[in-house]
Order: sequence, then C-alpha cells, then structure tokens
Amino acid sequence: MKENRIETDQTLSEIPSAEPERQYYFIEKARKHLEEMKKEAARPLTFCVTTFGCQMNARDSEKLTGILEEIGYMEEPEEEKADFVIYNTCTVRENANLRVYGRLGQLGRAKKKNPHMMIALCGCMMQEPQVVEKLKKSYHFVDLIFGTHNIYKFAELLYTRMESGRMVIDIWKDTDKIVEDLPVERKYPFKSGVNIMFGCNNFCSYCIVPYVRGRERSRDPKAIIREIERLTADGVVEVMLLGQNVNSYGKTLDNPMSFAELLREVEKIDGLERIRFMTSHPKDLSDELIQVMAESKKICRHLHLPVQSGSTRILQKMNRRYTKEQYLELVRKIREAVPDISLTTDIIVGFPGETEEDFQDTLDVVRKVRYDSAFTFIYSRRTGTPAAVMGDQVDPAVVKDRFDRLLKEVQDIAAQTCAVHQGTIQTALVESVNEHDSSLVTGRLSNNLLVHFPGDASLIGSLVPVSLKECRGFYYLGERA
Repeated sequence: MKENRIETDQTLSEIPSAEPERQYYFIEKARKHLEEMKKEAARPLTFCVTTFGCQMNARDSEKLTGILEEIGYMEEPEEEKADFVIYNTCTVRENANLRVYGRLGQLGRAKKKNPHMMIALCGCMMQEPQVVEKLKKSYHFVDLIFGTHNIYKFAELLYTRMESGRMVIDIWKDTDKIVEDLPVERKYPFKSGVNIMFGCNNFCSYCIVPYVRGRERSRDPKAIIREIERLTADGVVEVMLLGQNVNSYGKTLDNPMSFAELLREVEKIDGLERIRFMTSHPKDLSDELIQVMAESKKICRHLHLPVQSGSTRILQKMNRRYTKEQYLELVRKIREAVPDISLTTDIIVGFPGETEEDFQDTLDVVRKVRYDSAFTFIYSRRTGTPAAVMGDQVDPAVVKDRFDRLLKEVQDIAAQTCAVHQGTIQTALVESVNEHDSSLVTGRLSNNLLVHFPGDASLIGSLVPVSLKECRGFYYLGERA
C-alpha cells in the first residue's frame, strides 16, 4: 500500500535545498536514468529489499521499497534474480554481520552474470567503520553504502551512483534530522509501524545500538498524528508505535510531551482500532502510562517488557538501572491496573560474571511474572561494547545448560498462561490465509497470540470475533463466534 506520494514539478532546474522536496527531485532524475537503463536492457528492471533485524528496520525497508517503486523498479522476491539488491542490515550480534558477508559473496557471483545489477547496503552494520573498510577492500562490487541516519537521502545517493558509475559511500556519525513525507510501500494494507523516535540514550553494557543508531530524538507529535490519520484513511486499523525506548518519548522536544500523553492523542484518531508499541524500558515505564493503558479502549492488552536478567547484581553490570525488586513491583502495578495484560520479555543467559545464584534469580522472576512468552538469548560478546571486555566470561557448557533449563521453564509456564483464554470469545485481526491449511485464516488477538480458524482471504484486514476452542501452546484453534 502506497503512502506519501507528492507531485513534483518536473520542470525544476535547480536542486531544492529543503527536504523532502530535494529527494522528490532526485526521484524524478533517477526515474529518467532508469528509463534509459530499461531501454538498454530491453526489459523492466527489478529490485529486492532484504531486511535483517528489528521492526524499525522493517519500517525503513518499507520506505526504501516505496522510493524504488516511485523511481520505476518492480519488486522481485528472489534476490539473486533482482537487478537491484538492498541489504538493510542489523548489527546487534556479530554473527548477523557474518551472514551478510556470506550472502554478499553469492551476490557477487550473480552480479558477474548481470551487467545491470546493483547492490546496496544500509542499516546499523554500516555505522561501524571497520565494516565499511572491509567492504571497500574485499567487496568492491558493492555500489552503494549508507547508514541509519541518512536513509531519507536514498534517492539522491542512488542517482549519484547511476551518474558516476562508482561506489558511493555516505555514512553519518549522528544526526538530529528527521525527514517526513517520503514514499512508503507498506507490507500490510491493514496495519503499519510508525516511528515515533530514533536512537537510544541507555547504553546497556551489552548493546551496540546507541553507537549505531545515535542519540535519542523524538518526532514532532503533530507529524506522528498526521501520519496515523493518513494511514487510517488508507485502511489501516492497527498501528505499532516504534522506538528503541518508547517510554522516554518526548524528552528531546522543544515542548516536552510524555509517551502517555502521546498515546492519549493517538487514541482519539477516528478509524484506528488498535494501538501497539515497543520497546518499553522498565526504568522509564511511568504510573501515568499504566493508567493510560488501563483506561484505553484501543491499546492492545500486550506489553513487551525486557527484563534481561533477574539478578540485581547482573542488572547493575548490564547498566539496566533497575533492580529485581523494582521490576517485580512494576509488574505488580501493571497487573493490578490491567488484569488481562499479556507480558512478554527478553532474557540474556550467561552474561559475564553470571553465577548459578544469579541464574536462579532469573528463574525466580520467570516463575513470579509468568510470561506469555520470552525471547531467550545466550550472551553474545559484541565488539565495541563495555561487556565485550569484561572478565569472567562464563563457560559455554554452563551457559548452554542454563539456557536449556530457562527455555523449559519459560515454555512450561507459557503453555499454562496462554491456555487461560480457552473457551472465551476474543477479537482477532485477520492477517493472512494460513500457510499450512488454506481453509483456515490466521488472526492476531489483542494479547498478541495467534488464532487459526475457518475462513478465506476476504477476511484479511477484518476484526473478527473468534471463539477460542483449543490452546496449542503458543496459538489457538478457533471458530467464528
């Protein structure tokens, strides 16, 4: 679904200095260049955007897709068949970088057979200077490299590459700039991510994100509301408000506004049925936000609240800035205000210095909170973070044993927690025809669990009452109520 198309004056002779008009100028210039390339190839030219990482990256990829379609490229799902391949990269774990290098090698071979092929790399991985140096040295067939801060300049950078025929590299260390109203091609017509802020100020000791996404900056609330109003007018019924830490939204605005206040404004938008958000840092989750969630008719009954560890000692080493007791008290307040809330979390096992006692604290939190699900990770040393140079790294065999015990605990509790809704009627947003059984459709409940029930493609995008007949651990089988 297309968003934010702006008509441009094709007679412009001077390059506009203001954004986004400048980028629409370059979209038009790139479109003309592409027409010549298509004549030379005697066929349409195609693109494939491959996304690694988080939902903020997924939203960025929708913007890249929108710009490419505006220029005149056609989408091709198989990257080795495409004429223009973009990897929107993640660098949270070093093995993510290795995956990109491996796939780049395959693309290099494909490019030798296709004289019209171009390759672009963007995203968090490109913010690391050693990555860019390696690409320049060993992957000289890459055409375009840019980072997280200047994604809005994509059309300008692409046109520069088309004109010059040489590798173009444009990496910014940081920015306070937010450019609105560029083309976007949404993956789903009925739901959409909406960036409300960029960057992170938390500096958790294991995390590279603040170094590659830059300092925290919040979007103007009027721009956020305007975007969501446009989305709902275009058929969107559910939005996911996105930020590295949405709970600290508004602190950088000229007129500060809390995340809870923003949610109140979003709630007023006609036609919007559901509001989700992520990610929430426990240290910034306010009583005001809990109250807004309790009173809201639109905020989904699901909160992702990463704990990372149940040990106060380890949390301190992680620079998380809350204790085990503070986290459990926060959960108590949330559950008291929103009794039907579904809580999910992230947990890291094997952080440097973690003892069995620390791990038992993590198990204790899991047993007390009773999460609906948890993303569990074995600690991965990330070059460039304080944790990477900490002593007392935990023996891998010990970590594996703890990870297996944690996973069993999480899964056993989640199966029991999810089953409490069996026999009730809940509203599901139908997202797709079931990929394993075409007589079923798959819908998402307010608490983020999936339900599969009889239906067809005509239901996609609809909110449907469903009777939950049988819990299968992490999903339900149901039928229309």
